[in-house]
Amino acid sequence: MTNPSPDFRIRTALPEDIPALHALIEASIRGLQSNDYSQTQMEAAIGTVLGLDTQLIRDETYFIAEIQNSQGEIVKAGCGGWSYRKTLFGSDGAKVREPERLNPATDAAKIRAIFVHPDFARRGLGSLILAHVEHAAYAAGFRSYEMGSTLTGIPLYTLKGYTPIERVEVPLKNGETLPIVKMSKVSR
Repeated sequence: MTNPSPDFRIRTALPEDIPALHALIEASIRGLQSNDYSQTQMEAAIGTVLGLDTQLIRDETYFIAEIQNSQGEIVKAGCGGWSYRKTLFGSDGAKVREPERLNPATDAAKIRAIFVHPDFARRGLGSLILAHVEHAAYAAGFRSYEMGSTLTGIPLYTLKGYTPIERVEVPLKNGETLPIVKMSKVSR
């Protein structure tokens, strides 16, 4: 993996970014997760288990990584966030929503919905976004983190100090399940 380009800019996501975020997340799922999930699993998971939780945008804890392309346009290259709420994973359409607030002194911040567009994969952007969201959660007083990782994300998160805790088979609307791995990390 190479170091991320210094040209990536990370900023807080805004409500007007929602359509672009949906497109970026769907491209990431379809383009990068096909080695770990079947086409039917991915399609059934989009918009429920995998996708955008707009509560993070309202809470101002979701971020977009952008870069200027050769035509001078700003391109959404990746996204991700953290939450001070109990929901571990899932989009707005997920069945399980736990909006209760966490206590930074006793609870782990939830690292949420990190996705990289396939055009920008394997450039260190996922690591850059992860570091950014961990730093933001740390600044809010959290000293530990939890996530519900896709199978595709496990190698990166393990490399970054996360430990697998439990594998969960999340039911999908088509009758299949989507394996997700709960992972955790304590700040050093």
